[in-house]
Amino acid sequence: MPRQHTKQNIKAARKKVEIALEKYKMYLLTLPDDMLPKITSSYSIAPPSKTNQFYSSTEAVAIQKIDYEREREEYMQRIQAAVNRCSEMERAIIVQCYMQTEDVYDYEIYNELGISESKFYQLKRKALDKLAVILGFISVEDLFNG
Repeated sequence: MPRQHTKQNIKAARKKVEIALEKYKMYLLTLPDDMLPKITSSYSIAPPSKTNQFYSSTEAVAIQKIDYEREREEYMQRIQAAVNRCSEMERAIIVQCYMQTEDVYDYEIYNELGISESKFYQLKRKALDKLAVILGFISVEDLFNG
């Protein structure tokens, strides 16, 4: 595969990760406060421990809502598990950029983390690449042949 084509695949995979993280953030906004995942001091994401399973065979709306909630929960758990596989600094960047309800500027994040702007973007790219592989958006071979 030509090198240029692989670089485009890597960029496309990073974009898919960013879209997946934005979807996570939108799902996060639909959760009640007591159901929000907790961010630990090491930027690990711990899902809430409660389960709210409900079943109604007579109300289609209730079933749709349950299906939506299950889909949302599975999606969020998949994203959380992927992010938790990144290094602590990469997790900190991803969590602060994409996984909180508050929007922050990049400069606020790298200043808070005490790293340079260039190091911030290097770690962010590396984290997006890892997530792209973990989430199946690109193969390891494509990533390293780019």
